Amino acid sequence: MSRNTKINGLLLLVVVALAVLPLVLGLGDHKEEPFTGADAEAETAITELQPDYEPWFSPLYEPPSGEIESALFALQAALGAGVLAYYFGLRRGRRQGAALATAADESGAGPTDRAGLTDGAARADRAGGTDSGSPGSPEAPGSGAARSDAQGSGVPAGGPGGPAGDVRDRDA
Repeated sequence: MSRNTKINGLLLLVVVALAVLPLVLGLGDHKEEPFTGADAEAETAITELQPDYEPWFSPLYEPPSGEIESALFALQAALGAGVLAYYFGLRRGRRQGAALATAADESGAGPTDRAGLTDGAARADRAGGTDSGSPGSPEAPGSGAARSDAQGSGVPAGGPGGPAGDVRDRDA
């Protein structure tokens, strides 16, 4: 077992213990509401210390029930998680794009299109010429043969309305 696996297992065990031990040990049994939030605990402590305390402000919106309050809290948490996921996904995508651009610059191939062709091959393909291979061979980019890009769309080499016609219309 690797060191990381042991650490992850230990962390998982600690999290489970933190969740289960208060229930098993009966912590909070002497209270009316055993596991209230910090806001309720603070309010209770303040009213015990200073019974004539008056809050500085009141909430803008008071939900009619605890269920609605919980639902709004869950919605807020979900929106926050969505914003964080979007941000980290955007950062990862930009980093991967920069790494691909750096790799392309180092190889000298230049930018590529969706099918993985370099700019020169793509220009020759669109012009109907050949950039590599013998003219008329299935491997030649300008031959009109269908090529399969990374997504497997099967778009003909000359484009959707190119010389090869639609790939679906051809006999296999």
